[in-house]
Amino acid sequence: MRKLFTVSFLIALVLCAGSAGAFEREIAVRSGGTIEFDLNTGGDITIVGWGNESVKVSADLSGRGSDNIDLTVEERSGGILVRSRYVEQRKSQSSSLEIEVRVPSIFDVKIDSMGGGVSIDGVEGTFSGKTMGGKLKLTNLKGELQLTTMGGSITLTNSDVDGRVKTMGGKALVEDVFGDVKVTSMGGEVTHRRVTRTHGDSIGDQVKIDTMGGDINVSDAPSGADVHTMGGDITIDSAREYVKAKTMGGDIRIKEADGWVKATTMAGDVRALVIGGHDVELTSMSGEVTLVMPEGADLDIEIELSYTKNSSRNYQIYSDFPIDQSESEGWDYDHGTPRKTISGVASGGGNRVVIRTINGNVYLKKSQ
Repeated sequence: MRKLFTVSFLIALVLCAGSAGAFEREIAVRSGGTIEFDLNTGGDITIVGWGNESVKVSADLSGRGSDNIDLTVEERSGGILVRSRYVEQRKSQSSSLEIEVRVPSIFDVKIDSMGGGVSIDGVEGTFSGKTMGGKLKLTNLKGELQLTTMGGSITLTNSDVDGRVKTMGGKALVEDVFGDVKVTSMGGEVTHRRVTRTHGDSIGDQVKIDTMGGDINVSDAPSGADVHTMGGDITIDSAREYVKAKTMGGDIRIKEADGWVKATTMAGDVRALVIGGHDVELTSMSGEVTLVMPEGADLDIEIELSYTKNSSRNYQIYSDFPIDQSESEGWDYDHGTPRKTISGVASGGGNRVVIRTINGNVYLKKSQ
């Protein structure tokens, strides 16, 4: 027989004063079950794993509209359902619901909430669902993730997980994580630190990030980095195998790469340090380009520095490697704004280096 525990918060309002209510219930369960949240009212959820074979639900409700919320905790076969509903429809709903839950350390979580932050710590299982707005804070987890917030930041740390976590607008931090997990933001900075992908459909230790807007920061990409942002800076501290980086508006900084590099920005500076012999292609549609290569490298070099007729026209190519330079005589009218091009070439019989920029200096340097 199912047991239904219901709490209704019915505290009268006095003028502009708010109402408040608290609820706590502990229910015996078995490890490996599921807790499901169906919050039509929204609310903040905090879930923590513990060593007991029980689920403990604590809830606190405050605000002037708290008398209009019905909260139920229902025991189901294999788990628990936490549900919230408005008793009646009102033009304005003003309330705050906070739910804290203790679950067995091995337990699944399903979330469907109209809004509010979600924090999960110290649990192994499958974590799925969405909140219409709020932060996702995920730490010390193991298992499968399929979580979405429509507007809020993501923090995923110290976990062994596969799957996907997505925000439609907010920053994302992935740190000290093992597994094939993809964390994306439609409009916010994405930072990876010490992320290792190794199993499932993983592509090794590669880092792949695609965001609609915001900065991208990668501390280490042992088997390559493929990153793209519609608007923001890209910084890669260290990468091997390859780097493929593109931003529609922002600077690109590759502090050290031991592999081939292709980096493109539509408006910003590009700076890359490449160790070993590798092909490099750097492009800026409006900015300065700096490339540092090993001193003894044999390079086939192609540099195109264009400057427009309405610019300062004093841009130059500075190269520590011997190159032949030339400048076009007349203005080129085939690409919109009239422009001239300074070319730098060298045939060293080695790795191919291609640099293109508009209205910015080019620096080709030897590493010390």
